[in-house]
Amino acid sequence: MVIDEHLTQTSSQAQTLLIKLYKRNPRELKKAPANTTVQIRIKQLFGSPRQIQFNELNDKYANSALIEAFNPNFKGDRVFAYMAGVAGILHTSYNFQDEFFMLDPINEQRVYNSARNLETASWLLNNSSSERGELYILSNSYSPAGVINLSYERLFGKIIASQDILANIIANRNNRTISKVLHGFASTTLLPL
Repeated sequence: MVIDEHLTQTSSQAQTLLIKLYKRNPRELKKAPANTTVQIRIKQLFGSPRQIQFNELNDKYANSALIEAFNPNFKGDRVFAYMAGVAGILHTSYNFQDEFFMLDPINEQRVYNSARNLETASWLLNNSSSERGELYILSNSYSPAGVINLSYERLFGKIIASQDILANIIANRNNRTISKVLHGFASTTLLPL
């Protein structure tokens, strides 16, 4: 039940992130195949059963899709590529499962690594820009009038905290320790899942 609750919570927060990113980056949805809507994107990334291969991303998912979103040569929907990365990282950490039963195993190290990869994803979102200095995907904002919007950071903070808590719960249940990797805040290294 604990794993199912974490899965539901992180999935819901990731869907909210997807909606917010499309609101802030409507030009990206225009790069999608004809008649694609935000609801279609949600169904593609969070529907059941989960789709993990997308032709428009050259079948990239999780870490590789995340990297593709910031590839200067990528001409497709960057928000979709980014969220295929985020959703894929979460989905992979839950063994590609959408529900859990009593004896289903889950690897605490994979869940921990996913939290570190989500930290990297958040950093990339706020810092990756084109040669012209324009962010690939707009998110947090700071206006000259002093208005600050950090709602994207808050969503990432919730998802990361949830993954960290779950990793600790599983490790304590299994009497195992998590190998805590020294992972710098500004690191762009993605850990294996």
